[in-house]
Parts: sequence; structure tokens; C-alpha cells
Amino acid sequence: MNDDIFSPTNASLQRRALLKGGAGLAGILAAGMAPAVHAQEAIVLRYLGTAVNQDKAIADKFKADTGITVQYVAVQTDDVTKRAVTAPNSFDLIDTEFFSLKKIVPTGNLKGIDTKRIKNADKITPLFTKGTVNGKAVGDQGTAPKKVIYLEGEKSKVFASAPTQFMSLIPTVYNADTLGIRPDLIKRPITSWAELLNPEFKGKTALLNIPSIGIMDAAMVVEAMGKYKYPDKGNMTKAEIDLTIRTLIEAKKAGQFRALWKDFNESVNLMASGEVVIQSMWSPAVTAVRTKGIDCVFQPL
Repeated sequence: MNDDIFSPTNASLQRRALLKGGAGLAGILAAGMAPAVHAQEAIVLRYLGTAVNQDKAIADKFKADTGITVQYVAVQTDDVTKRAVTAPNSFDLIDTEFFSLKKIVPTGNLKGIDTKRIKNADKITPLFTKGTVNGKAVGDQGTAPKKVIYLEGEKSKVFASAPTQFMSLIPTVYNADTLGIRPDLIKRPITSWAELLNPEFKGKTALLNIPSIGIMDAAMVVEAMGKYKYPDKGNMTKAEIDLTIRTLIEAKKAGQFRALWKDFNESVNLMASGEVVIQSMWSPAVTAVRTKGIDCVFQPL
């Protein structure tokens, strides 16, 4: 390798020089090409993730503070994981979910984040680092963050069972999934996940079509309907998966769903247009609908 830091072939030196201040954004690419850097040219940092977290104001402030341009690479959730596994040279930082890490970390494509270089690492909520809230243990069904947030070493392909110096991701955004509703069109209280499959809303509901998340929403509906109680939604048996999918297939055949969405902006447009009045939704999408002057609620259930 050429030792010139400005050589586009010198991935390791470029990356060490350029990521000193950016390690806390989400996750760091461990191998492959670094941002394209040439003498007297601007530095561009390729930030892979979904549109939900790609805020222009943040990129503008980052550039003002550092002189580095953030180039957002917006793809759907499944494609974030796919790129991380199969095309690690196509990005520099990754913004992904904890549940995707079991697919990404074993590839060796994700570099551990040194917590000694993260000023507020010790202030990260213990919900993520220890699985506790106010000192009390909380449920850890599925991919609880504490199970995948620490790595055994900087370049480890294995998760650590206890806190270490290296994190797989730095948490940036989190919320509890629930239903988004248009109260101005529904005109009555919504108090249960079961409403998603209520025939009253036939053709005006939507479900998140990202398997790792959507099946959790579907399981919440199945439980709310009284059809079944899952011991662990995050580790379903084959029979439980079959039951969940069968429930969705029956609803789809009956015309219950207006759409099965994968893209953040699609969920916003479906709700803002009024084509959908109740759906799986993320809180930033609810906010995006509200900014259009439309009544939309992230319904607590």
C-alpha cells in the first residue's frame, strides 16, 4: 500500500485520520475503501442508513464544525444489512439496528468503537448496556441491546457477554414501536393492537414489511386479538411463525391492508394522504406527518 494519506488506495490510513471525530455516529466500517480523498479535495463521509435518521440539518452542522461533507446513502432496512455484508466498500459509517448485528458482526466488516474515545459513553442508558431501568431488569426477548452492544475486541467477530472497551454501535435514536393513527378520520379511541385487523378499517391499514420488525407488530396483534400468547416473540417456534403469518395472509386476502411498506417516506405519504388511517409507524414518521399540518398520533398501547 502507498503510505500517502491522500492516496485513494490507502484505506487504513485515510480511515484512521478521518474517523477520529466521527466514531460516535453509529457504526464504523472495519475494512475496504475509505472515503474518496485526494490532495486539496473535500473529504466526503458516506453515511449508510435509512431515511428516518438522515437529517440535513445535522449534516450541515457537522460540515460547519469539521469541514467534512456527510453523503447520506439512503436505503431500506434490509438493504442496509445487505450492503454491510456484501458491499462494505460502498460506505464508511453505518446506521443500523441492533437486531441486524447478528448478521453483520460475524463478517468482520464492522469495526468496534473504542468507548475511551467517546466522551459520553458512560452516560448511555443502562437499558442498552445492562438491560436495566432504574436498577431493575427489563424483558430481553429477541435481540436485547445488551446482548449485542459489546464486542470482545476492536476487530472481533464475536459479541461479548459483559461490558468491554469496544461497542458495536453507539445508540443514537430509539423508540417503542406502536401504531400511528389519523384521529381526525377514525373519530374514536384506539386502545388495542387488534384494531389493525379490525374490518372497520378494511383497505385503510398498513403494516411494516421489514420481517424482523413487522412480525413483532403482527405478534402484538395476534396477542391483542386473544388468539395466542407468545412465550418469546423474538424467538418464535415454527408453529408460532406459521400462526402469525397465517393470520396476516388471511387478513391480506380479505383486503385489510392498503399497503405493506418498507420505506420511511412511504409510511409518511400513506398516512398524510389519508389512504391509510392506522398502521405500523415510527415516531419520526408521525412527526413528519404533523409538520404537514395533519393530525397524526403515535398511539400509546
